[in-house]
Amino acid sequence: MTDTAYAPNMLTRSAMKAEMLDAETELELARAWRDKRDEAALHRLTTAYMRLAISMAMKFRRYGAVQDLIQEASIGLMKAADKFDPDRGVRFSTYAVWWIKASIQDHVMRNWSMVRTGSTSSQKSLFFNLKRVEAQIERDARASNESLDQHQMIERIATEIGVSVADTQMMHGRMSSGDFSLNAQQSSDEEGREWIDTLEDEAAAGAEIVEQDLDQSTARAWLARAMQPLNEREKQILIARRFNDTSQTLAQLGLELGISKERVRQLESAALEKMRRALEPHAPALRQLIQ
Repeated sequence: MTDTAYAPNMLTRSAMKAEMLDAETELELARAWRDKRDEAALHRLTTAYMRLAISMAMKFRRYGAVQDLIQEASIGLMKAADKFDPDRGVRFSTYAVWWIKASIQDHVMRNWSMVRTGSTSSQKSLFFNLKRVEAQIERDARASNESLDQHQMIERIATEIGVSVADTQMMHGRMSSGDFSLNAQQSSDEEGREWIDTLEDEAAAGAEIVEQDLDQSTARAWLARAMQPLNEREKQILIARRFNDTSQTLAQLGLELGISKERVRQLESAALEKMRRALEPHAPALRQLIQ
């Protein structure tokens, strides 16, 4: 066995023996590192989740040396530990998985010659999604007996992924070039899968986007629970006045409900007060979410 093969195997065996942290211990360690820069706490936290980093790295093993992928996964894990806020109410493993994936994906992109010129969010989205989306569009077009030229295809891909036509056209040219095509089949794969199919994450979300999604998900859950004590009319008023893209006026709601606009205002105020009381226990966390 070579040294390069032995190193990841040894690291894997060590990681598999690491302790499993419960939520309370994980929280204590994360706070110790954030507040006191306790390196022992950091080491214990990252060691416990090294098995997660290795597992994710192995899913990308066709795209580089295993030891390099594990190293990148470890870097992502360390970044996650450094930036993790234990007071957000999210488990560290949920937060870390995105940093680990981002680190591995950046490594993969840096080492494919066709994408060396950059790795913007648009390029990354195209890199991990273009061939899959293009294949789906082609299937849909065949099913509807529609014929698409290259320009129409590029426009539809750009719309589906949410990037510019110029970026799509550039990446499409790179991925179709003779340098190396991720659309090439793996000769060793009996199912004839394409290389792009083995990429672990189809959408490479940045840590900021992930944090925002988690925050929004948490806030929505709190708001849903806070609305439970409201009666149907109060819910209708709040949704129409506060939670729709276009807010209805008091007069409009009064006509719809058959009551005066002043009564609508009173019901809205009462409903908001009920929600405020329900959300009071989460006030510190909510203030943090909107900072």
